[in-house]
Amino acid sequence: MSIPLDSGTAKKMSAFHCANQCTWCDGCGDYGIWTAVKRSLSELNIPPHGVLLCYDVGCHGNTSDKILGYRFHGLHGRVIPFAAGAKLANPKVPVIAFGGDGASFSEGVGHLVHGIRSNYPITFVLHNNGNYGLTTGQASSLTQQGQPMNTSPNGMPEHTLNSMDFVFSLEPTFVARAWSGDIAMMTRVLKAAIGHRGFAFVDILQACPTYNHFATHEMLLERCYDVNAEGYKPDDAVKARALALDTGKRIACGVLFQREDLPSFYERLEPRKNCKTTAVEEVQIVDTSEWGREFV
Repeated sequence: MSIPLDSGTAKKMSAFHCANQCTWCDGCGDYGIWTAVKRSLSELNIPPHGVLLCYDVGCHGNTSDKILGYRFHGLHGRVIPFAAGAKLANPKVPVIAFGGDGASFSEGVGHLVHGIRSNYPITFVLHNNGNYGLTTGQASSLTQQGQPMNTSPNGMPEHTLNSMDFVFSLEPTFVARAWSGDIAMMTRVLKAAIGHRGFAFVDILQACPTYNHFATHEMLLERCYDVNAEGYKPDDAVKARALALDTGKRIACGVLFQREDLPSFYERLEPRKNCKTTAVEEVQIVDTSEWGREFV
């Protein structure tokens, strides 16, 4: 698929239109997230050629050929290091990485840890549907303990990892939550995340009508609410952590925590502080034949 280098269409969602048909299950939360991503980029006046979209393996990863733009579809659990490397090579381009709860909190949990710890200047969107949907309902680290799944029909025996508690323990600079049925909220959250100075963690609670029968669209619709609309200010990490963990009756959504006073990883690199060019602009073709003769 060719990408038109025309910034004049950036404000139109149609600029991201792709002819490939979506193959998600009916009612999948990926449809809403897919729409919110296109809407947030168009509202920020970012054209398809002005952003890099990086996808992990999973149902969400099928978005990589369902949206126009520069896209990367990588290895399971490894999307964050690629996205970070791309951003460091060309800091001028916004980079958004997408990963599922399975890959991000199992195979790729180490990369998530160091992504937050290093404060890489990228946006990470967690497609949190509580299971491995692409492997037909395999339990993930975020599946509720005791919940019967296709690979654990007697109930998932392991302790459920509390994702928000885990993320806040790493002292993040941006944490937000939304849910796949509220496109307006997702759009607002994504726009804030893309504009953040460092690593922006966005947890999107996602309906999976085929395999997740414990966190349904109806349940999320009933419980999720916008804390920012109620006057909440996301400037206190302790209050934000407590709010994020309190999901018994209602689930707080919106920008839960943000601080802009800490420099990103790139800003802390001493060798780059006086550079006028990006790393990608400094790439040159070097003749290595002379060095190779030493080994002949």
